[in-house]
Amino acid sequence: MRTDTGHVFKLEDYRPSDYLIPETNLEFRLSPRATTVTAILTIERRQGVTGSSPLVLDGDGLSLKRIEIDGKMVKPSELAASPDQLTLLKPPAQRRFQLLIETELAPDGNAALMGLYRSNNVYCTQCEAEGFRRITYFLDRPDILSVYTVRIEAPRDEAPLLLSNGNLVDKGDLGGGRHYAIWHDPFPKPSYLFALVAGNLGQVADSFVTMSGRKVELGIYVEPGKEALAGYAMDALKRSMRWDEEAFGREYDLDVFNIVAVSDFNMGAMENKGLNIFNDKYVLADRETATDADFANIEAIIAHEYFHNWTGNRITCRDWFQLCLKEGLTVFRDHEFSADQRSRAVKRIAEVRTLRAHQFPEDQGPLAHPVRPRRYREINNFYTATVYEKGSEVVRMIRTIVGPEAFRAGMDLYFERHDGEAATIEDFIKVFEDASGRDLSQFALWYHQAGTPNLTVSSTHNPVAREFTLEIEQSVPPTPSESRKRLMHIPLAFGLIGAGGKPAEYSGVDGASVEDGVIHVRKRRHVVRFSGVAERPAVSLNRGFSAPVTLSVEQKADDQFFLARHDSDAFSRWQAFNTLLTDALIAAFREILGGKQPDFPPRLIELAGAIAGDEMLEPAYRALALSLPSDADIARDIGRNIDPDAIHAARQALALAIATANRDSFAQLYDQLADEGAFSPDAANAGRRALRNVLLDYLSALLGGAALAAGHFQSATNMTDRAAALSVLAHRHHGSPETNAALAAFEQAYANDPLVMDKWFLIQASVPGPQAVDTVRALTTHRAFSIGNPNRVRSLIGTFSSANQTGFHRADGEGYRFFAQTVLEVERRNPQVAARLATALRSWRSLEPGRQAKAREALLSIASAENLSADLRDIVERTLA
Repeated sequence: MRTDTGHVFKLEDYRPSDYLIPETNLEFRLSPRATTVTAILTIERRQGVTGSSPLVLDGDGLSLKRIEIDGKMVKPSELAASPDQLTLLKPPAQRRFQLLIETELAPDGNAALMGLYRSNNVYCTQCEAEGFRRITYFLDRPDILSVYTVRIEAPRDEAPLLLSNGNLVDKGDLGGGRHYAIWHDPFPKPSYLFALVAGNLGQVADSFVTMSGRKVELGIYVEPGKEALAGYAMDALKRSMRWDEEAFGREYDLDVFNIVAVSDFNMGAMENKGLNIFNDKYVLADRETATDADFANIEAIIAHEYFHNWTGNRITCRDWFQLCLKEGLTVFRDHEFSADQRSRAVKRIAEVRTLRAHQFPEDQGPLAHPVRPRRYREINNFYTATVYEKGSEVVRMIRTIVGPEAFRAGMDLYFERHDGEAATIEDFIKVFEDASGRDLSQFALWYHQAGTPNLTVSSTHNPVAREFTLEIEQSVPPTPSESRKRLMHIPLAFGLIGAGGKPAEYSGVDGASVEDGVIHVRKRRHVVRFSGVAERPAVSLNRGFSAPVTLSVEQKADDQFFLARHDSDAFSRWQAFNTLLTDALIAAFREILGGKQPDFPPRLIELAGAIAGDEMLEPAYRALALSLPSDADIARDIGRNIDPDAIHAARQALALAIATANRDSFAQLYDQLADEGAFSPDAANAGRRALRNVLLDYLSALLGGAALAAGHFQSATNMTDRAAALSVLAHRHHGSPETNAALAAFEQAYANDPLVMDKWFLIQASVPGPQAVDTVRALTTHRAFSIGNPNRVRSLIGTFSSANQTGFHRADGEGYRFFAQTVLEVERRNPQVAARLATALRSWRSLEPGRQAKAREALLSIASAENLSADLRDIVERTLA
């Protein structure tokens, strides 16, 4: 574990390496405690580089056994070797030479799950971002592209399956119970995309015929006995491959495509060329063990990792500052895939909710950074919502600005121009400028400048002049290291809505560039005048969430109610109702702090009932609309002096008011939505279940609600309904006989299924109230919980700290103290997981003073711990700064 505070890497300091490694040959002799890795690297001095500068290779905790140059042993005086670095002081004078390096690893003892490790007797690798240097000494940076040939040897009974990147070129017996396999990947790739898997796994096999007629063998490998749970993942993979051909013209390029599911994995999945490695929660599913959300996540993540084959693998990033070039772009692609597979409107709302829940707080806090960071100390800490989710929104804005046809032409040009290269953000923007003829230099600030822009908007209507005016002013709040901000190019999609929800006509517009329903905000202030507008319209802004901004709109409540009923843009209609709910909740929060009972507008309560019963809206949309803003959503919009208990009380009061007023219609609709026929995870059926379970949550707040939820739990025929009912019981009726019985039944039924037990942990960790910390502390001793497994830790500790506002932020600070102790315990095994957990305290300064002081004490207790890893120290020090 690296315990140094870390060198600060700066974008401005980038320079190409003096050396290249065009060919890499690796030989692994696998053993749990003493794996031998022999690397034969073809080293080539970069064209134009003169002299013989030292060759410095990266390492991380390595044990060097042997080193040779062109078959001759290297003298000790000719190198400087440590576990973390290998330097050839005087490399050969010739431009090209071969370097042999032999290292020894202990996969069994690798609890950090980076490099080569062993999970449930399966050898596995994770090399992004800097894990390859834990396998052998190397130029471990993404701009060093190499063609890999890999030979793997292992005892056949221990590891009958031997996989690596590329195509299998040879395999056979070695005698003595050992065997080998040789894999070759003809496409140059960076070291972070190297992968190896060896063990005893079951296979689900299929094939896919590409658009040019090539047959690709497909394999998904899982723990033996779980093959039946991989069927949906295989279906999602084949649909992803076909969609990428149709939407982007991208055809798969190898003879095989393999996916391996493992139970110990730091990330969701990894796009290693031709051998994707997945956290098993994103592969394994059936109606009995997986919710509709699980099925949707499997579909999206399978697609995401497959799409990386072109946006990340064939074209990779020049350096880690360009991480968004592969991640943000690929998130955009998987969002588009899911929108085409499911409901575009519902998918868009879900994307925005995720962005606001995770990226907006990041932009507003001490961990804020641009989509393309300018500096970092620990790159593992920059796999963030800003890079992924905001990075996707930036790509979406490019499409909005240049239009769909020019966007596709730009993507085609990107693939043509940069295939086989390590590219930059400048390369990416340039293809769209060339394809569209537009200047995107101001727009590029979205990549370079941190913070969430705010648009302040007011409107007036002059009936005599028949003129409607929008005044728009942009600002970007200061962020760490950026107090002064430059003006952004913000594509603001809009609509003027007239009587009955029809578009209001206008004859002309001036004050800004307006194209295809988009106002291009480029200056600090625009006064946009629409002529020929006879009656005052309601204005619908940021339609489809065209830009990741916040809006401060001077708009009457009547307009919001009108838009919530009549806006033709599905996202903006949802947003109008969500804004009304948020405003009501913030008002109730303030009333509760003032010692008053909250009072909610009757027409808001009535509108909730109308939306629930509107059969012109798809059920999934109605479910999202009726889902109240979360405690964290409300806290984010309040902004400062947060009292989580008062927020939760306001939310409970509004839910009860809606349920009470709409009891009969909700109950009738709940009954109508009961499942009929065979289970299917498709969007339509999932939407019906989602709406029914939202209605269950409301109805369970009323008298007799515990019995209703218990009946729902007992009659459930799938995990979606079963988990939803258990959650409702635990949240609405904590400690009741019905809840205790359901928790016990669930535990008994799924005690031997770790992924389902994660749901059991998650539900209990999210139950609000001061008892939560004691509940979670007790659950850490449960036999199904393991502090060394990232999934278990995320389901229990991650849920408690990020999704339980009242429990985590308990007024006496006990939640913070428990959290700090647990983070340090996790860090001793897995610094990367610990660092990501620690981000739960990024918004500590927004709390009321008492909680704020206790949160700071917890952060200081982590910061003062001995031998703190670079990963965790980086997060804690930036959070405290």
